[in-house]
Amino acid sequence: MFFIQLARTVQSCSRSQPSATAFLPRFFSVSSVAEAGYKMKSHSGAKKRWRSLASGSDFKRGKACHSHLNASKNAARKNRLSTTAYSTSAQSHKLKKLLLPYGSN
Repeated sequence: MFFIQLARTVQSCSRSQPSATAFLPRFFSVSSVAEAGYKMKSHSGAKKRWRSLASGSDFKRGKACHSHLNASKNAARKNRLSTTAYSTSAQSHKLKKLLLPYGSN
């Protein structure tokens, strides 16, 4: 049925216009990822920094500036930098899009 309508559209375009190929209707694919032939990429910077929790709804990461040049930092600062940082709800929403574009969570 679809191809018959397409053929009729092409015929009507070719009758009214001299060049039928210039006025063909464009059909956009709404198929699955496997049929489309491309996939979204995960954000590699976020992938290296963040880890998903077991619940799948939140993420955690280590804090920066803890691994070097520690002689000039006081003990309280070094202890604070050694703790785990957890994502906020706004960050979790963005991280799901960056890290899990095809995830079910």
